[in-house]
Amino acid sequence: MNHRFLIFIAAFMALSPVLFAQGDRKDKTAVTYEELYDEPSSVNKLFVGIQPLYGELFSSNVNAGFGAEVVYYHKDKMDFRAHFRKTYSQQFFDLARDLAIKKSDVENRAEVFNYFEIGGTYHVRDFEESSKTKMFLYKNSYKGHRWAARVPLSAEVPCKVRKIYGARLGGILWDSSTDLGRALEKQGLTNADLKTTEGVSLPTTIFVGGRNESLDVFSNISSKSIYAGGSMTWIKNVAVNFDKFEEGIDDLIFTAYVDLIVSPWVDVDNVVYTDTNPSSPNAGTQTYDVSPLKTKMLGFRVGMDGRFNRMFSWAYGAEIGYRPSLEGRSFYAMFKISFPVFGTNLDYKVESFGK
Repeated sequence: MNHRFLIFIAAFMALSPVLFAQGDRKDKTAVTYEELYDEPSSVNKLFVGIQPLYGELFSSNVNAGFGAEVVYYHKDKMDFRAHFRKTYSQQFFDLARDLAIKKSDVENRAEVFNYFEIGGTYHVRDFEESSKTKMFLYKNSYKGHRWAARVPLSAEVPCKVRKIYGARLGGILWDSSTDLGRALEKQGLTNADLKTTEGVSLPTTIFVGGRNESLDVFSNISSKSIYAGGSMTWIKNVAVNFDKFEEGIDDLIFTAYVDLIVSPWVDVDNVVYTDTNPSSPNAGTQTYDVSPLKTKMLGFRVGMDGRFNRMFSWAYGAEIGYRPSLEGRSFYAMFKISFPVFGTNLDYKVESFGK
């Protein structure tokens, strides 16, 4: 009996907020509105966004930093975008470069993570259809704690939505430091598999402070890729004037996409190591070939981004997939935030009339 009572009390406590929230509210009355505009085909042509922060969980190099992105819509036929990003510094946040500077036993210079992308989308089909949008009802009197403490009411408003089926094509260029020791381990190899032209293997250990330690190997990797894929874009650009509430606006431009990435040009720098022991077969500075390491030329990604049709706003985006890189170290997941984003329709002409 006690167990049933406790279960009843727990269930009541869990459901009570919902039950109370669904009760009658004095302000839950029908609202009227006046449509101000509903024009999803009339959006800004150019968006320029600054990205103060992005983060990327990349198997070859976990990194975070800043970037910028430009998006241009050419009529209803095509849109183009260019994007770059790089890390703020060694410690914030370029993990492979930071480890290379602190731990590497080879001579290779640690490269900064850089990423560049440019591409376009051809609008295979661009059309409008009827839809609905949900708008929250807000008053200026709801500011502060009063707004935070209430469950906001919402109203569904009929509107038009513009849909774009797109075919994507573009290019990607990136370079970075990377931990070759982990790549070798992932592929079942060791330092000994990296050899000079004379067939001398890279040592697996180094004598430091009176004891042998593993020889840490870092190098640089770069990739030039071509991507091709498809996208789906939803555009709403509607505003209404609610009776007794503030204006409601839905002007989101949201795109989901999937791409195949091909890179015949994945390059890893050979390892340069200096052995100061004159009696060692590796004495002096030697270059060790990294060709035993396998690279992956194919990858793919699934992503999305959203922005708002305003002169001054913000945007967001995220991707997940496999990037052409060292085999076993190509997975990545990335997010980015853009603020501010400046938008313009590039139309500054006005009519003129003679007096």
